[in-house]
Amino acid sequence: MEYRKQKEIEHYDEKAEELMKKGYLVGTEGDFEGFKPNDLSSFSFCYKLLEENCKGKKVLDYGCGNGVHTVFLARTGAEKVIAIDLSEKSLKIAREKAKREGMEGKIEFLAMDCEKLEFAGNSFDVVFDGGSFSSLDIEKVYTEIARVLKSGGILIGIETFGHNPVANLKRKLNKATGKRTEWAEGHIFNLNSLKLAKKYFGEIKAWHFHIVSFLAIPFLEIPGGKIILKILEVIDRALLSIPFLRKYGFKAVFIMKKTIKYV
Repeated sequence: MEYRKQKEIEHYDEKAEELMKKGYLVGTEGDFEGFKPNDLSSFSFCYKLLEENCKGKKVLDYGCGNGVHTVFLARTGAEKVIAIDLSEKSLKIAREKAKREGMEGKIEFLAMDCEKLEFAGNSFDVVFDGGSFSSLDIEKVYTEIARVLKSGGILIGIETFGHNPVANLKRKLNKATGKRTEWAEGHIFNLNSLKLAKKYFGEIKAWHFHIVSFLAIPFLEIPGGKIILKILEVIDRALLSIPFLRKYGFKAVFIMKKTIKYV
């Protein structure tokens, strides 16, 4: 296995161990840092897209981590949800979450390399990416997702976007403090990633969020934190109406449709 993958597994196994030591094996709604997706308008928008597109479909949760989004995917009415990750300890938490929510029979969790999917071609109607791309080689990501999607199938994703200078500085600090790996800090999804996607997908739509409102994220659990977030999101809507500013959004939500023949 490549060294960079070993480091990613070690990082997320360590985060999972920390979570379990705190007694949070089944008791967290968020990711390893306690972030709760529904707090942000970007995730609410992404979840709405999933609700509109997953019912009755076979769905792959691509790089599911500790299962922060997996139960939601099952609740969209998906016919089947398969969730994959290379971190066995993260998957342990994800399985316990599904069990706690009574959804273990609707979700299959598998230890698998996202860059070498063990599925036949044309296996899925929908692939969901909840922010795993920075841990991976993006061209290998697109190659494998396009291969396993059925014709007309879609990739729905939400990723941190790599052009906001304040957010980029924070990522460097996160790497220095061990919250992010070196690979993940240096491979954030960006405009070039969207451009590369055109090689694999026939239709691509992207929406941008949080030019300034991401600054409220560290304060969401204190009194008034969510009010500050809502105020800053109003400012965001004005800023995001200006096309050249959109790339500075902290998050990007996208849909990519497989409409071209892929061999």
